[in-house]
Amino acid sequence: MYINKVILYGNLTRDPELKALPSGNKVVNFSIATNRTWKDAAGKKQEAAEYHNVVFYGKPAEVIAQYMRKGSTLMVEGRLTTRSWDGADGQKRYRTEIVGETFQFGPRPAGGTSTSGGTGVYHAGSSDAGHAQPKDDNMPDVDTIEYPSDDINPEDIPF
Repeated sequence: MYINKVILYGNLTRDPELKALPSGNKVVNFSIATNRTWKDAAGKKQEAAEYHNVVFYGKPAEVIAQYMRKGSTLMVEGRLTTRSWDGADGQKRYRTEIVGETFQFGPRPAGGTSTSGGTGVYHAGSSDAGHAQPKDDNMPDVDTIEYPSDDINPEDIPF
């Protein structure tokens, strides 16, 4: 058995683009930025960002286009796929993207009144789209955990 599974958690780098296929099915395209930090050989903290192309089809596409905006936080689960086509200049073009299957809205910014954000979860193919709705504005905001920005010294760990 082979596995093709991707899980990303990051911020949208642009507003989602919702389009309709000739069949009438909806499709949304957007990209997510993720980052990682590490220490190089000299002990200096380094950081790198990666940008991922994501596509969703059907009802999830409509929900993402409705509630997500540039800068919104989103978790995406899906599969990698690479498609190819001939460009206008005759060159073969390739694009690797994540075909989304499940998503979860990230937290809303503190004090924000925007409906982009929420904490809903949506599973592709689910008949209950209610899971994808952002949380009710009457619900109290949950405090987020603030992690320290300094690195952990392994010598400070008591075991």
